[in-house]
Amino acid sequence: MGRPDTGEAKKSGIRRLFSWKKLLGTFFVCCLLGMGALYVVYLMVPVPTANAEATMQSNIYKYANGKILARTGEINREIVGLDKIPQKVQQAFVAAENKSFYKDHGVDIKGTTRAAWSTLTGKGKQGGSTITQQYVKNYYLSQDQTATRKLKEMVIAIKVDENMSKNEILAGYMNTSYYGRSAYGVQAAARSYYGVDASRLTTAQGAYLAALLQAPNQYDWTAANATGRKLVEERWNYVLDNMVEEGWLSPSERAGTKFPVPQKPRPLPGMEGQTGYIVEAANQELMRQSVSEEDIKAGGWTITLNIDEKKQKDLVAAVDEELESKLDRKGDKRHAVVQAGATSVDPKTGAVVAMYGGIGATEHWISNATRRDYQPASTFKPLVLASAIENHAKTQDGRRIGLGTVYDGTSGRDVVGSDIPFSPENEDDESYGPVTVQRATNSSINSVYAQMIVDVGPGKVKKTALALGMKDGKDFPEAPAISLGVMNASTLDMAGVYATLDNHGKRVSPTLVKSAEHRDRTVRGPDPIGDRIITREAADTATKAMTGVVRSGSGTRAAGDYAAAGKTGTSENNRSAWFVGYTPELVTAVGLFGEDAKGNQVTLTNTINPGRANGGRTPAQIWGAYTTRALNGGSDARFDLETDGTDVVEPAPDPTATSEAPEEPTDEPTTASPQPTEEPTTEPATTPPTATSDPATTPPQPTEEPTTQEPSPPPSIDPPDGGGGTDPEPGGDGTGRPVRPTAQRQ
Repeated sequence: MGRPDTGEAKKSGIRRLFSWKKLLGTFFVCCLLGMGALYVVYLMVPVPTANAEATMQSNIYKYANGKILARTGEINREIVGLDKIPQKVQQAFVAAENKSFYKDHGVDIKGTTRAAWSTLTGKGKQGGSTITQQYVKNYYLSQDQTATRKLKEMVIAIKVDENMSKNEILAGYMNTSYYGRSAYGVQAAARSYYGVDASRLTTAQGAYLAALLQAPNQYDWTAANATGRKLVEERWNYVLDNMVEEGWLSPSERAGTKFPVPQKPRPLPGMEGQTGYIVEAANQELMRQSVSEEDIKAGGWTITLNIDEKKQKDLVAAVDEELESKLDRKGDKRHAVVQAGATSVDPKTGAVVAMYGGIGATEHWISNATRRDYQPASTFKPLVLASAIENHAKTQDGRRIGLGTVYDGTSGRDVVGSDIPFSPENEDDESYGPVTVQRATNSSINSVYAQMIVDVGPGKVKKTALALGMKDGKDFPEAPAISLGVMNASTLDMAGVYATLDNHGKRVSPTLVKSAEHRDRTVRGPDPIGDRIITREAADTATKAMTGVVRSGSGTRAAGDYAAAGKTGTSENNRSAWFVGYTPELVTAVGLFGEDAKGNQVTLTNTINPGRANGGRTPAQIWGAYTTRALNGGSDARFDLETDGTDVVEPAPDPTATSEAPEEPTDEPTTASPQPTEEPTTEPATTPPTATSDPATTPPQPTEEPTTQEPSPPPSIDPPDGGGGTDPEPGGDGTGRPVRPTAQRQ
């Protein structure tokens, strides 16, 4: 008798264990258990009361002294009944989010399963929630992405669908959704994007608002990049195609529907004047500190700012006095293009104490204080000098760079030692001959700083600039042209950079928000005062150089009864004009920008005055008027500078060079060749000057500070931006105190 087949025996055993009857029975038992579990969950999960976000609280913004600057929140959310919303607009929302809305029971099991499977298989997140579920999430629950919240959402959606009509649910959904631009609800969205009540929305506009809900910030047409605009147009077409599919829109109507471009953002009522600019800047700062836009817009925050109420009023008054009172914006189209921006910072704390964003947030929404689309021009030159001192840089012939180092100021001279050819002209093609770095700073001589950045190394200068607070970008190459400030920067950026110089090289990050409190949560940013970025000698040498600019250079209009250092700047084609400067207590950046009604950059030439609107004129006058007010008329504070201690001795003037310095040079980044018909009569920078002119190698004997006061031009003549003649050590005692008589200050 043979042995039994063990393989057949095993198969028979498996069949007995997993027979189709047992498997089917197990399946039904699991289904019953699952249904029972769901029923228990259904009984245990109640429909909660509305959450805080659904009722929306206001945000309160306060000055540093505790006085309320603004309240925001309630006025941008208004509940409207479905009878106030055109039917096709209602249908557009259904077509966008949940075509089965009128047929389902609050939950789309198939859609939810499909979305979960796509997420698990790595195909990306997909929306599987019905309109009812989204309404439940907005009104009753939170935005947390958890399995528990999702299960509650599904159970509550079923209960809500049983107890509310479809119209009530749809109205609740449209009124609680967030549309971007601080708009909660379809009424606020209609006003924000199209300037109409929800009752007047067209089908095309309704389809855009419905499409917007998928990604409110990314799909805002006026702020979106090319990708965002493409995506929102695709989404808009998807909505309309679904409406045709459902029979809610005829093919002929669909064919004649054009994309409705929304209007530019407008601030909420109460955001007029400087308030809207400050509130928006505070919100942006909070978002950089990981507070989401949704959290801010939901309300309930008490935000205390660093804005000093008095200094804020002082800044507005200075701009009104020195600029706006002299303009006829409505009657003179030349005046209409002039935009002003300013930021003022306490260098000891990093607090942004005042900010000027423009003529008013309700008239010009883009803040001129924080915009970063204009060139800072020659206000960048002190950073080149600071980097030279920081890196112990030398000229091409081996001389250590300092304030007394002599360079060739010939206009259009080719820089030496660069792989990238560069030969910028000075203003009006003015040649200066041999000049010290101090004189080149005072008169903002392009040819000197173009050579200096090559001597230091553009890469090293850029590294210093970024460490000081400049922002990187495609417009910031490691090339000689950046010596003329051809990158982009805001007044907030430049105020921070100069505050770091004022703070002897310790990093200052301007901070607008002191604290933000929300129920049991308090947000405070990192310490605005950071580590040392550059040596004290490098920072203080730049400061010492800039005291000469205010004392006897292109920035004399900024002089007052205080120690001051600063730099003028006028960009290519005169599209921007700057004065950035500081006292020991206060740093302020002032900029003028040319912008037409379409937002294009235009020249400032022949606008606020005949000829160029350079940085040494109106920007310096605004700076001086504000600083005088902010310091209550003046200050005895002095700069405490640690430099190499050498005096600056100017070389003998070149008889072929013009003795009078021009106005603040326009920082043209274009390459120009030296004059071919005439060789410079002075020695170029590559030939060492006499020992007495190079304090880095052989310090000269100190010269006495002149005891006579610097003469002023006749009152009838507008003084030039650039300083003429030779400059003794700026500030005399190194403090930067002006020696001009009080009566001459402007």
